[in-house]
Amino acid sequence: MTPSLRQAVPLCLALSLCALLAVPGNLPGLSGDARVTLAVFALATCAWIGTPIDDTYIALGAGLALAATGVISADTLFATLGDATVWLLICAFVLAAAIARTGLAARAAAFLVTGARSVRQLVHLTTAALVVSAFAIPATSGRAALALPVFLALAAVLRERPRLVVMLALLFPTVILLSAVATLIGAGAHLITVNVLWESAGRHIGFTRWLLLGLPLAVVASHLAAEAVLLTTTRRADRRDGVRIAVEDLQRHSDTPLTGPLSPTEARAALLLATVVALWCTEPLHQVSPALVALIGAVVAASPALGTVRLKEALGTVPWPLLLFMAATMAMGVALSTSGAAAWLVQGLPGATSVPPWAFLALVVVVSTGAHLLLQSRSARSSVLVPLVVAAAAGAGVNPVSAALASTAAAGFCHTLPASAKPVALFADVPGTPTYTPRDLLRLSAVLAPLTALIVLGFALTVWPLLGVPVR
Repeated sequence: MTPSLRQAVPLCLALSLCALLAVPGNLPGLSGDARVTLAVFALATCAWIGTPIDDTYIALGAGLALAATGVISADTLFATLGDATVWLLICAFVLAAAIARTGLAARAAAFLVTGARSVRQLVHLTTAALVVSAFAIPATSGRAALALPVFLALAAVLRERPRLVVMLALLFPTVILLSAVATLIGAGAHLITVNVLWESAGRHIGFTRWLLLGLPLAVVASHLAAEAVLLTTTRRADRRDGVRIAVEDLQRHSDTPLTGPLSPTEARAALLLATVVALWCTEPLHQVSPALVALIGAVVAASPALGTVRLKEALGTVPWPLLLFMAATMAMGVALSTSGAAAWLVQGLPGATSVPPWAFLALVVVVSTGAHLLLQSRSARSSVLVPLVVAAAAGAGVNPVSAALASTAAAGFCHTLPASAKPVALFADVPGTPTYTPRDLLRLSAVLAPLTALIVLGFALTVWPLLGVPVR
């Protein structure tokens, strides 16, 4: 199929659906606002799938169409940019810029990996470091950019063992994507999920609550995925030979000191990060919102006396297109829920008496795991899937929080193709360094896709109920 034909197919499908929705007698029980919402969603989704138009432009156009037709108010559309979760992400990026400026992340990574004496230890110490980075660096693309220099330093030290370099190239994006679920700021999709749950079901999930539910899943999924990467990309002989990485070897490829006492700048950055994370994790005790804590931290990080980065420079690292995309898709999620479109779409599903909860959750996990093959943007997948999942959960007698979290966590798997996620694409093309091929990704995905789905389903059915999120 030629590229032009591949783009025309989803567009034709969307236009056909819009034509069907435009006929008043068709689709009984569907209100006017719901018809408009479904038409806008169909066009936006097909544009995301089948056209090269920028995702943010499509989302803004969809939000504008919904506001112009009166499905949502203009205040609702613009209020999403002022949402506390958006401010949380902006301030988290400022904090991340301050931490990255000091070189503290490279020092911490060197401290961990130099303790490895075997290939398996190196893999799991690297995995642990990447999981912890979810607390300091928001969004998967930001963590991938920060981790790339660490990978390049390791690749230079291990250049005589190219198979290990390829394994590490695959390990970094794999863990970055699967460990994002550890924190609320780990991915923009999480903020969309929280917003949809509040608007549709009146359920609020704060930073601490998400941490309690997501961190155990992130740790288990990341380390099991690390084993899958190790076993699918190396041979027994590669794993049998030990490794010894000296700090001096890494220092030759780093511009910042990796040993010795912390500089005053590094010490201030470390103290600030520890304080902010501690306040985030203890929100139920002091009742200060995570967004306000992040704003205080960002002001301190950019202050002339105590800061490590200028505010203008830090704001330059904020991915504003991502924030606009999130705001627009949040508004789309609100429209899908409040117009009745989501409820209408799922009204034909079997009810609670005919579908056991585990089967419903299994279907949600399977669909969310495979959705990256159609929608490459994780935020776009959540904006489309989560409102439908929340609406369908009510009819199936399933807790909407459990269903929404399962869908969002399963969407963290997007490893099938280099273009499936930005971290995968970033590590797939590293000039001068051996890295993985599409065939390596497919071989890993054949193992990792069912493994990830089973882990998420297992947590939804057994672990999360123990942590206060029952299945029903």
